[in-house]
Amino acid sequence: MKKLIYNVSSSCRTRAARRDLLSVLFKRSLLRRDDECINKWCLIRTTALLLFLSLSLPSFAQQSKQERMDALEKKLVGLSAFVPGLKQKVQVGLSGVSIQEFLRAVAQSNQLNINVDPMLNIKVSSNVTNENALNILMFLAKNYDLEINVIGSIITVAQYNPPVVKPSFVPKDIPVKYNAATGTLSLELNNDSLVNVARKISRLSGKNIVVPFALNGKMVTGFFNEAPFETALEKLAYANELKMSKTSDQVFVFQPLAEGEELYINSDKNTDVRKSMKPSQQGAGGNGAAGGFNIDKKGKLLNINAVNTPIIDLVKSAATETGANYFLYSDLKGNISTKVNDMSFDNFLTAMFNGTDYTYKVENGIYLIGDRKLEGLRRNKVLQLQYRSIDTIMMMIPNELKKGLEIKEFKEQNTLLLSGASPQIAEIEAYIKELDKLVPMVLIEVTLLDIRKGHTIKTGITAGLADSVVRTKGQVLSGIDMTLGAGSINDLLGRIGSNSVFNIGKVTPNFYVKLNALEANDNAEIRQVPKLATLNGHTANLSIGTTRYYVTKTQNVFSSVNTQTVFTEQFNKVDANLAIAISPLVSGDDQVTLKIRVEISDFIGTPPANAPPPTSTSKFESIIRAHNEDMIVLGGMERTEKSEAGSGVPLLSRIPVIKWLFSSRERTKSKVITLVFIKPTIIYQ
Repeated sequence: MKKLIYNVSSSCRTRAARRDLLSVLFKRSLLRRDDECINKWCLIRTTALLLFLSLSLPSFAQQSKQERMDALEKKLVGLSAFVPGLKQKVQVGLSGVSIQEFLRAVAQSNQLNINVDPMLNIKVSSNVTNENALNILMFLAKNYDLEINVIGSIITVAQYNPPVVKPSFVPKDIPVKYNAATGTLSLELNNDSLVNVARKISRLSGKNIVVPFALNGKMVTGFFNEAPFETALEKLAYANELKMSKTSDQVFVFQPLAEGEELYINSDKNTDVRKSMKPSQQGAGGNGAAGGFNIDKKGKLLNINAVNTPIIDLVKSAATETGANYFLYSDLKGNISTKVNDMSFDNFLTAMFNGTDYTYKVENGIYLIGDRKLEGLRRNKVLQLQYRSIDTIMMMIPNELKKGLEIKEFKEQNTLLLSGASPQIAEIEAYIKELDKLVPMVLIEVTLLDIRKGHTIKTGITAGLADSVVRTKGQVLSGIDMTLGAGSINDLLGRIGSNSVFNIGKVTPNFYVKLNALEANDNAEIRQVPKLATLNGHTANLSIGTTRYYVTKTQNVFSSVNTQTVFTEQFNKVDANLAIAISPLVSGDDQVTLKIRVEISDFIGTPPANAPPPTSTSKFESIIRAHNEDMIVLGGMERTEKSEAGSGVPLLSRIPVIKWLFSSRERTKSKVITLVFIKPTIIYQ
């Protein structure tokens, strides 16, 4: 029977073959029904079971040491039925030898196949007498914590390594609460898996959250209490060095930071991402060591901080941030330093290229960038002025703006033709449009009022001889102005002499007497209402006056064979004018500032024959401010003139009473008052 079992274990190498063979033996033993067969069958069944267990994988990971020893003993006992050397007695006496040498001696003594792990470092001192090999193996396994495995008839001895018992996985309950009524989220995360956190938040809120494969092992920490949903996710990403974006289809996506990106709090106190980059060596232009720069985007606007950075690096990075498509037609050389916030890509390019040889142009959403002189980057623009003339506009454009531009004037159409870089043309166009505004017209109503008052008294007796006989003539009412001829005088003298004892006599025929007794009053009011219109900032002039002429006689003697004398007369003029010059300036609140200059000149008195008429002149300047359509009174300018003239016989003309017979006198007194009223009216056409 031993031989049969050995053949079973050695010839049937597979579990299926051994199972089939044992089944056949079992059936045969049942047919014999004798006690010996039953005993043999029990032995075969026990041995086969132990052999099956020895060839199976270890299943005692969780057993105690005693249980492991019991199982090992059963394994060796079962093997001893096939390997009789395990039951044979051994006599071994060794001291301080390795366990490999000790078991080799036992194997040679009992003809056993024993394989010892060379990594075992155990010294054995033993003196064994009349003990079988099975017990020796059990002793070594128990005392030195060894593991013994059997493969066929080969016994393998190695260090026992207890199986690693993995605790059963219990998923962690992630504390997440979502309030659907208020849309708020509460989190208490402490080194939790981002995937599990996103899964639970999505399940509770019903909102889609995406975690890329690269973040599967990412652990997150964060504590939020009743925070708005989107704010909680944004701050969770910020706290764990992630960035979060929301797509157009309302999906929240967590993303790792790209190279050069960093998180920060922007001016709106929101988390944002910006790029911190090292400039490339290209474009440094030999301007010294280039510094770093960072660019971040706020909506469609850029925040840029750069120190001595190549222009080409800033252009490429800004275009990448804004998603702008561009072509570079030339190399952009030079470095700049800048710090700007909330600036669009177009404004950034315009500001950066100012003062350089580069420009840009946008066609079909594509930015064409390069040298200003390149074909395709130049632009022509016809700019027609609406309210101003090109003469004044050209003087107002700063020279810095005109640098690099060609400007042509068309006066007939009041038009400018601009040719040059597109941003520079746009800048000048915006500048001119700010200046090309409607210029208001100011209508000025000037009311001139002259009030003249005069009083003249003229008395006297004049007697003389004329070249011919003077006839009696003159007026006796409205004043006396009589000229008495010789006939009238002789008649008067004759009547006086007829009633007197004296004979007065007669005068010669050419004798005359002139009697004057006049008093004249003058009261005149002159009103003039001219209207002037002028553009804002331009001067309006008004002049009203009188011109008088006087004669200058000249006698010229020409010496020749016959001396000739030539008399010439030249008429010279003297003006007396009222001149007003007004310059209006219109303010934004419809107030008008008026700069007024007034000059008044007038004739005074009666000039002698062929003498220039005397004049008086008054001037003043003033600056006043008035509301639209207000009336302004400049004030009364009053002039008073007094004159007294007389002639008579010396001494006699000074004696009271008698002086009226031997003199003539003229006394004049006049007063002139001038009033100026000005009313400005603003007209927008």
